[in-house]
Amino acid sequence: MMKNKSLLRTAAVWAVGLVSLSLQAREYKLWYDKPAAVWTEALPLGNGRLGAMVFGTPGVEQIQLNEETIWAGRPNNNANPNALEYIPKVRELVFAGKYLEAQTLATEKVMAKTNSGMPYQTFGDLRISFPGHTRYTDYYRELSLDSARTVVRYKVDGVTYRRETITSFTSQVVMVRLTADKPGMITCNALLTTPHQDPVIASDGNCVTLSGVSSWHEGLKGKVLFQGRLTATTQGGKASCQDGTLSVEGADEAVLYVSIATNFNNYKNIDGNEVERSKDFLDKALKRSYADDVKAHVAYFRQFMDRSSLDLGDDQFAHVTTDMRVERFKETNDAFLVATYFKFGRYLLICSSQPGGQPANLQGIWNDKLFPSWDSKYTCNINLEMNYWPSEVTNLSELNEPLFKLIKEVSETGRETAKTMYGADGWVLHHNTDIWRITGALDKAPSGMWPSGGAWLCRHLWERYLYTGDVAFLRSAYPIMKEAGVFFDQTMVKEPVHGWLVVCPSNSPENVHAGSEGKATTAAGCTMDNQLVFDLWSAIITSARVLGIDTAFAAHLEQRIAQLPPMQVGRWGQLQEWMFDWDDPNDVHRHISHLYGLFPSNQISPYRTPALFDAARTSLIHRGDPSTGWSMGWKVCLWARLLDGDHAYKLITDQLTLVRNEKKKGGTYPNLFDAHPPFQIDGNFGCTAGIAEMLMQSYDGFIYLLPALPSLWKEGEVKGLMARGGFELNLKWKNGKVERLTIKSHAGGNCRLRSLNPLSAKGLKKAKGENPNALYEVPVIAQPLVNQSAKLNKVELKPTYLYDLPTRAGKEYVVIGK
Repeated sequence: MMKNKSLLRTAAVWAVGLVSLSLQAREYKLWYDKPAAVWTEALPLGNGRLGAMVFGTPGVEQIQLNEETIWAGRPNNNANPNALEYIPKVRELVFAGKYLEAQTLATEKVMAKTNSGMPYQTFGDLRISFPGHTRYTDYYRELSLDSARTVVRYKVDGVTYRRETITSFTSQVVMVRLTADKPGMITCNALLTTPHQDPVIASDGNCVTLSGVSSWHEGLKGKVLFQGRLTATTQGGKASCQDGTLSVEGADEAVLYVSIATNFNNYKNIDGNEVERSKDFLDKALKRSYADDVKAHVAYFRQFMDRSSLDLGDDQFAHVTTDMRVERFKETNDAFLVATYFKFGRYLLICSSQPGGQPANLQGIWNDKLFPSWDSKYTCNINLEMNYWPSEVTNLSELNEPLFKLIKEVSETGRETAKTMYGADGWVLHHNTDIWRITGALDKAPSGMWPSGGAWLCRHLWERYLYTGDVAFLRSAYPIMKEAGVFFDQTMVKEPVHGWLVVCPSNSPENVHAGSEGKATTAAGCTMDNQLVFDLWSAIITSARVLGIDTAFAAHLEQRIAQLPPMQVGRWGQLQEWMFDWDDPNDVHRHISHLYGLFPSNQISPYRTPALFDAARTSLIHRGDPSTGWSMGWKVCLWARLLDGDHAYKLITDQLTLVRNEKKKGGTYPNLFDAHPPFQIDGNFGCTAGIAEMLMQSYDGFIYLLPALPSLWKEGEVKGLMARGGFELNLKWKNGKVERLTIKSHAGGNCRLRSLNPLSAKGLKKAKGENPNALYEVPVIAQPLVNQSAKLNKVELKPTYLYDLPTRAGKEYVVIGK
C-alpha cells in the first residue's frame, strides 16, 4: 500500500509540471543528451539567495552550491588617506601632459594599500553517488525556463530514473527529488564537500552538517561563518546518517534537502547565527510536502517570468540539443533560440536578484571557485550596471531592490571615502565594490583611477522614476543623487586648455590613449565622465523641481552644467572618447565608454543630435563587432539605438557563438552563460536588454515601435515590455509592421507613439509640439564641436508616423496597425 501511495504522489508531482506547462503556448528550455563535463555545461538554478549548478552525472551527481553572502574577509573600507595629498599632484601631471607619470604616481600613492576588495566564494558541492548507474542509457537533461527546475532522466537495467532539482523561492532550500518507474529502486549516498580550508563535516541526528569560514585575502582574515545542512525524506526503504554521509536504501522516492546560511547581517555586521539560521530554513522546508513546495515555487517564479514574453515563431529545431543549436546558429538563424536566450536572461535575473538580498554580481550568484576571476565582485564601470539593464524594460522592476540597497550602502561608505581621499562632501565610488561596500580606488590606476561609479549607479535610481513616475521613490532616492552630485561639484576643476569643468584624474574605462603613446589611461575630461556628470546633475535639477525643493542648489548646478565640455566629433568623423582628438581608428577595445551617451543614456538621438548620432555610428563601426561577451551585449543595444536592426542581429549572431574551452573567444557557453571569457553574466543581461531595444524604445520623447526590427523577424509578438512613463505594451507585428498594440497605462498621461506604419485607435491623434508627459522630457545638450576635417554622413531616417494618445491610469488601449 505504501508503494502504491508513493507512485500516486509521484504522478501528482509530475502533473504539477504538466499543468503549468499546459498554460504556456510554447515550452522554453535548455536540454542536452549528455551530462555536464565542465562547470559551463552545468545548469543554473537560483532563488536570489542560493545558487546551484546541476551537472546531471548518473553515477555521481554533482550540484555545486552558492550562498550569496559567502565572501572572503570581513567589514572594512579601503580608502587610502595619502590620496588627499597626492591627487592634486596627479592632477598637475595630467594637465602638464605627463600622463604616464600621473598614472604611476596614482598607482603608488592613491590606490588602496589595504586591499582591492574581497572575492565572492563557493560554498562547495552536494554529491550523490548511485551504485551501478555508470551503465546508463537514454540520457536526457533539461533546465525548464517555465518552472525554474532541472530534470535529469536516464535508464539503468530497464528502469527509468528521474531527478528533479529546484532552489525553492518559497522555502529557501535546495531540493532534489529522486524517483524511478519501479518501486524500491532509489539507493544512494549523499554528502557535502567544500574547497574551503578546515571545514567541519559531521552528522547531527538525521542531518549531515558542513561548517566553515570564508577565506583570508590580501591580509584580511575571513570571518563569514557558514553552515550547510543535508537531510532526506523517503517513501519506502530507509535512510540513515552517519559520519557525514547520508544514505538512502531501497526507497520508492527520496527528496534531499540542503539548507545553507551565514552569520552575515549587513556590510557592517556579521553577528548572525549561521547554525540557527540553517536549522530554521531546513525545519520550515520539511513541514511542507514536496508537491506543495514545487507548486509554491513555480507560482512565485512565474509571477515574474510570465509578465513578459517573446514569440518569434515555432520551434523548428526542438530535436536539436541546446549547445548544438548555438553552434549552428549562424547557419540556421534559429529565431526560437533567440526567444529562449531572451527568456534565459530574464530567468537569470529572477534567480540572482531577489528583494531583500544581494545584487547580481559579476557572475550573478553562480561561482565554483574560492578566488574567481576579478573576484566576482561588483565592477561599476559597466558590468554591475549592465546586469540591471533588462530590469525595467522587461517588467522586472522589483528586482532592482538589491541594487538600490547597494547604492544606498555605498553612498554611506562613500561619504567616508570622499572625505578621506578628496577632502570633499558627498560620496564617491570608484570602479569596484564588494559585499563590504568598499569605495576606495582599487587595483592599479589604469582601471582604478575612476571616481564616477556613483554617477552611473544614480542613473538607475533616475530610470526607476522615469519608468514608474513614482514620486515617493524619487523623494527617497533624491538625497543619494544629490550627495553624489555634491561630490562632483566640489572636486571637478577647470582644465587649462579650454577652461572646461572636468573630472581629473580619471580614465575612459581601461582604454589607453594616444596622449601617452598608448601607455596610460589616466586623463582629464573623458567623454564618458562628462556624460555621466551631465546626467547626474540634470536628474538632480529635474528632481528638485518635481519635489519642490533645493531651488538654489538646482540653479547652481544649471550654471555648472554649462561649463562641462561639449561632446566632440574628431578628425575621422568619430565621437571623441577623450577631450583631445586621440582616437585611433584601429582601436577595437572592448569598452565603448564614450557611447554611454547613446546607450544607456539618451543624450544622443537621430532626431535631436544627428551629427553626434552619425559620429557614434562611425565610432562603433571602427570598434568592430566580435569582442568579449559583455561588449557584444552592449553593442546589440547600441546598434538598436542606431536603428539598424540587421546589424544588431549580426551582434546577436556573434554573441551566440559557441565557446567550449577556448581561452580568448567571446560568445556563449553550452549552458547559455556569457563567455567573456571566462564566464561573466553581464553579457546575458546586455543582450537581453538589446533585444528589447530592437523591438521598442522609449528614451527620445516618444515610444518607438519596432525601431530596429531585423529583416529576418518578419512576424512575431512581444508581451509585457515596459516603456518609460509606466506604459506596458503587448505588440504584435506582421510583415515587419505593427499589426496590433495593447497599451496598459499604469501612471496615466500622454502616450506618444512613433511607428513605421499608420496606426488607428480611439482618441489617437497626430502629435504636435513637445510631449506634454514630463517623464518624456529630453535633455538639452551643448552644441557639439566638430573637427573641420571630419566628414559627416547625412542621417537617413525612414518615414514614420507620430501620434499622441491621452491615457488614464489603470486603463487599457488597443491600437491597430494599417
